[in-house]
Amino acid sequence: MKNLLFLYSAILVLVSCGSSTKGNSNSQTSNIEKVDPVEYASTITSEELKTMLYKYASDEFEGRNTGEKGQKLAVEYLKANYKSLEIPTPLGDGDYFQEVPLEKQKASEAKLTVNGKIFKNVEYQVVLAASKSINMSVNDIVYVGYGIDDDNYSDYKNIDVKGKIVLAKAGEPKNANGNFITSGETEETKWTNGRQSLSSKREAAKENGAKGLLYMDKELFSKYASSSQRQAASGTTGRITLKSNEDGIVMLMINEDLGKALYSSITEETTAKTVTTNLNLEVENKSESIISENVVAYIKGSEKPDEIVVISAHLDHEGIKNGEIYNGADDDGSGTVAILEIAEAFKKAEKAGHGPKRSILFLHVTGEEKGLLGSKYYADFDPIFPLENTVANLNIDMIGRTDPKRKIGTRNYIYLIGSDKLSTDLHNISEEANTKYVNMELDYKFNDDNDPNRFYYRSDHYNFAKNNIPVIFYFNGTHDDYHKPSDTADKIEYDLLETRTRLVFYTAWEVANRAERIVVDKVTE
Repeated sequence: MKNLLFLYSAILVLVSCGSSTKGNSNSQTSNIEKVDPVEYASTITSEELKTMLYKYASDEFEGRNTGEKGQKLAVEYLKANYKSLEIPTPLGDGDYFQEVPLEKQKASEAKLTVNGKIFKNVEYQVVLAASKSINMSVNDIVYVGYGIDDDNYSDYKNIDVKGKIVLAKAGEPKNANGNFITSGETEETKWTNGRQSLSSKREAAKENGAKGLLYMDKELFSKYASSSQRQAASGTTGRITLKSNEDGIVMLMINEDLGKALYSSITEETTAKTVTTNLNLEVENKSESIISENVVAYIKGSEKPDEIVVISAHLDHEGIKNGEIYNGADDDGSGTVAILEIAEAFKKAEKAGHGPKRSILFLHVTGEEKGLLGSKYYADFDPIFPLENTVANLNIDMIGRTDPKRKIGTRNYIYLIGSDKLSTDLHNISEEANTKYVNMELDYKFNDDNDPNRFYYRSDHYNFAKNNIPVIFYFNGTHDDYHKPSDTADKIEYDLLETRTRLVFYTAWEVANRAERIVVDKVTE
């Protein structure tokens, strides 16, 4: 009997242990609890960050302007680092470069005739966008008021503009209370004025099927006309855009004289209507094709390799202007070298048998300074991994300095933007990782939806966020050296750069290793 009791007890112990083991395997944190990432985070040091950044932001790299010599040196530098770390590329055959086709925009001139009268280039109109050379004649155009297409107000409602040239004017209507109709608020929206309204109204025309947009802006015309004259003299606009096989919309900014020649009631009338007019438009596109590169490396997940955590930073900067090199140590040399250190930490963990459950993509994007071009190409044209499999994007853009305008709080801070906009899970993971490992001051000042700086839309994470992929944008704020030749490596605060880089690593570690994929519980339209 004594032996039977002993045997029975032993069986109970075994069953209990098996049940406990099975329970732990389903726990969200079991793998993380078994592996302490502190050892791997310790490989992220201010000394290594400093050594790399003094090289990456040196004069040798000539400011890393998109498509130019310095940018080519930068991508080769990143490739060499990943090869030395023995971190492979997802592209295969040792190819760490995702080619990004771009166009260097050269000054275009338009020849425009309305009812037999010639309206000269610069004096009456300037070309803002033309994806190809065109020569068209039409007998009517469609006036679309302010050219707005929004949920609360649309100039395109009940009128067909497919294949048409549309005419629109600057501004945005208000209600009887003085609030903008689109938002119901007094603050300006993306439709109101300035460069953002230009792009918003161009996209509205394009999405409704128009092939051309003539845009009257009395306030901005003289500024753009002067710029067009300078560009014509130099032969280039200085703009670089993504090259697309699609036919884009042609857009001209016109002055009030031309606007009234097209439609005499343009300044008073807002109702959309078809306007009879004989218009001939010729535009020659002289753009030059160039190739730039995103740099990609990755560590394959041990359990969920098809789920991807993307860690990104932009590799480019402003290049050389007026003989001065814009080194971009903080913007975004700091984010670039941070990713290299994070990659080294994950690789060390993998070599120790503690590789991440999910795959980690280290993504260095080009053309951020030209309009988030590299990340847009990755997200919209050629995602190396399907976006539906992309769990989160942690984007690092300027984390080596402090914000001189920040008067409250300690220097041991970081601005976080976007962490709670799409996923409560991601926000909570970020907060918990900070409390557990780093204990920095997390400042959400620029996370406000009404932030006038609109930083949420101004770095590469946005091209993931617009696809409902949860993001965190790590940012130290601007400073007096922002976009100036004086943004140099000697001004970086390397102790802060180290701590902030470790925070990103710890957050990525938690996201990559939890049992369940983080939930997207807030969706953008």
